[in-house]
Amino acid sequence: MVKRKWQRTSPAVSKNDRPFSVPNGVPTNAGSRFFKTARESGPPRQNGDFSGVQARRFARTKFTNIVNKVSAQDRWKQRTRFKINEIKVYPKMPSAGDKSLSQAKPATGPIADGPFAAASMLTIDEASVGQRLDNFLVTLLKGVPKSHVYRIVRSGEVRVNKGRVAADYRLVEGDLVRVPPVRTVEKKPNPSVGDASQAFSAGKARPALSLLFEDDALLAINKPAGLAVHGGSGISFGVIEALRALRPEAKFLELVHRIDRETSGVLLIAKKRSALTALHAMLRGDTAERIEKHYAALVKGAWPDERRHVRVKLVKYLTAGGERRVSVDEDDGQESHTIITRKALLPGATLLDCEIKTGRTHQIRVHLAHLGFPIIGDDKYGDFALNKHVAAAKNGGLKRMFLHARLVAFQHPLSGEKLVIEAPLSADLVRYLAHVRHG
Repeated sequence: MVKRKWQRTSPAVSKNDRPFSVPNGVPTNAGSRFFKTARESGPPRQNGDFSGVQARRFARTKFTNIVNKVSAQDRWKQRTRFKINEIKVYPKMPSAGDKSLSQAKPATGPIADGPFAAASMLTIDEASVGQRLDNFLVTLLKGVPKSHVYRIVRSGEVRVNKGRVAADYRLVEGDLVRVPPVRTVEKKPNPSVGDASQAFSAGKARPALSLLFEDDALLAINKPAGLAVHGGSGISFGVIEALRALRPEAKFLELVHRIDRETSGVLLIAKKRSALTALHAMLRGDTAERIEKHYAALVKGAWPDERRHVRVKLVKYLTAGGERRVSVDEDDGQESHTIITRKALLPGATLLDCEIKTGRTHQIRVHLAHLGFPIIGDDKYGDFALNKHVAAAKNGGLKRMFLHARLVAFQHPLSGEKLVIEAPLSADLVRYLAHVRHG
């Protein structure tokens, strides 16, 4: 049989022409090599050779497979490279009986910063019982965004007793919590807190923060006027930050309730989470036992009633300067209730006992101002001309608001004992009260 030019044979694509072994991706001439082979195949032959159309289909399919394979290899290499750089092999976890954080050598790499550079196991003690897992982690991992905390919980990197749990899981004493390696930010200590700690340690402010009661579960102090209960809104530190600075060994210190910066008197701080939870339940009214809170207030004018229940709705708002204020709004406000008892009628003023049944912001101050009897010295809701008058030394020298949290009574959250904690009036209030009586 005579061969014609258009019947010249072209061998099938050999293994050497298949660039599967090329490690750096698809060669630039891969497509041209296959399609050139297809073009040279010519018309069909009797010995099973590819036709031109079949050869082009074959080449196109092989080329596509090569591209897909190399792309998959590149993606795998990228993932592997990321894992190698970011997630090192973690040290062996401590045994379940170890109640302290793991002391294994930290992993190297970008995440090996802070106290949680390696996976750690933590056993829940009494101080954290009842706390939500997400809140526990936010407190534990200082500087880590909440979004990252929720991500490691959802992904299963955080485990409780070797199993997955939801972010709202309530911790139980003895739970074993696995904390994965995370990068934490070491915050520099606030100079103001350090200054406060030094001042308290030196005794300069210790009489002002006099201790009224303390046991294993809670403590009560007589907070001075002008000192915030916690930092924030331009305030560097408050009572709770100062106490933590003075007691670095304390595992748990949290405010049970709050009183205004301008108000003095009894302030409760919990030393155990179980005590905090129980006291909060009393404040909310979830239990039969309630916390009684009584305030002493000196108001302008003659209060007419021996005893009065004040029930109005209050709403918060911000002034043009960004300061928080509260006003009466019977349509959109929240319910508030104060029981006011007259203690003494004085020249131009009345000494009142105010028992609050709800804990709205500035509740007593707004109630009294709304009824036309503002508290003397109140720079937000009071009589500003009168405040300026009484601040003069010849008029008593009162340079603060006459509102004092004088008594707190409740059932001890752990022992069940009935506690009545009282705070005496500060010297400036006693002095002004004497001036009004004998003045």
